[in-house]
Amino acid sequence: MVKINYRLPKDDTLKKILSESKTIAVVGLSKDPLRPSHEVASYLQEHGYKIIPVNPTLDEVLGEKSYPSLDDVPGEVDIVDIFRRSQDVPPVVESAIRKKAKVVWMQEGIVNHPAAERAMENGLAVVMDRCTKKEHMRLVGQER
Repeated sequence: MVKINYRLPKDDTLKKILSESKTIAVVGLSKDPLRPSHEVASYLQEHGYKIIPVNPTLDEVLGEKSYPSLDDVPGEVDIVDIFRRSQDVPPVVESAIRKKAKVVWMQEGIVNHPAAERAMENGLAVVMDRCTKKEHMRLVGQER
């Protein structure tokens, strides 16, 4: 196995990811509006992204059908946005690889280098320990 060292993508790459992506599967999306996952997904939805909730305890959130796992999501996914503990990331990355997602995005505070390397070995871009909402606001939001 080739060791790949993770580096946060540069701003122009983050901007391209956020500008070209249309569908975001939010793994660990909560129905509680006070939870970060709900706040971020709601923001992204308001800014034109199709949000696909992935949470086995919910049927629907933000007006969208929720799926028990990423493997159950029909169709293509551009970004897999992960709101799970760092140690819970590897199976999500394996699902993202099977799903042929383009990007694995681990939210602020979520870091798993072996999972990031596994994703990159399989051609996925990886963003780790960053908030999609904050990065969108910083890099893309002012353009819309």
